[in-house]
Amino acid sequence: MILGLDISTSITGFTILDEAGDTLLCDHIDLKKFLNLYTKADRVENILKDLFVTYNIQHVWIEESLQMFSSGMSSAKTLSTLSKFNGIISWIVWKEFRIFPEHIAAVSARKEAGIIVEKGKRGKDCVMDHMLDKEHWFVVEYTKTGKIKPYCYDRADSWVVAKAGLLRCTKQKN
Repeated sequence: MILGLDISTSITGFTILDEAGDTLLCDHIDLKKFLNLYTKADRVENILKDLFVTYNIQHVWIEESLQMFSSGMSSAKTLSTLSKFNGIISWIVWKEFRIFPEHIAAVSARKEAGIIVEKGKRGKDCVMDHMLDKEHWFVVEYTKTGKIKPYCYDRADSWVVAKAGLLRCTKQKN
């Protein structure tokens, strides 16, 4: 089994795929009500413990935290906090489950999963289009204004990370 994580301090998406690539679980952890990185990490750790009890997870793939600025994107403080949280969760995976988590850049994960990001389009939007067009099990919820709820993007991103991780694991076996 493969666990893919899209780690964020507000919503962390997670997906579990079996060896055949079938999606067993695609969900999220809402962390907005927790006050600091440590209580957020505790919440993620508790969910991960439940997942590891329920599923025979052999590999964990985590989307790399952003490494550089983009116009209109996160501040240095935000990038630093995200990087810290990513490191904390990576450490929990190693410490608790003795699985060395693999990290993959979002761009690489999308490419390996067969998702093409057209020039001028946001990667998250291309991922969502792919999920809605090709992954018929994937269901989204909408806000009152008709926009896709934000956690759906985190779920979709975690699926992409899991899919790319599965493809890399399969290549390593062959």
